[in-house]
Amino acid sequence: MSDTPQSPTFDRHMLEALICPQTHATLEYDAEKRELISKSAGLAFPIRDGIPVMLIDEARRLD
Repeated sequence: MSDTPQSPTFDRHMLEALICPQTHATLEYDAEKRELISKSAGLAFPIRDGIPVMLIDEARRLD
C-alpha cells in the first residue's frame, strides 16, 4: 500500500461537454494546476478528486 494519496485523473473527454457557466465558452485544461480555464470569463475552475467544480464562487480569478 502506498503512503501517498493519489488523486483521480480528469477525463479529458469530459472537456468536450463542459462549458463556462458564466460565458458558455469552451474551456481549456491546465494539467499542472488541475484547473479548467475560461479565458473569456477570466476564471479558473478547480478539479477536485477528478471532478470539475463548475461554480463561479469556487473559481479563481485569472490575473
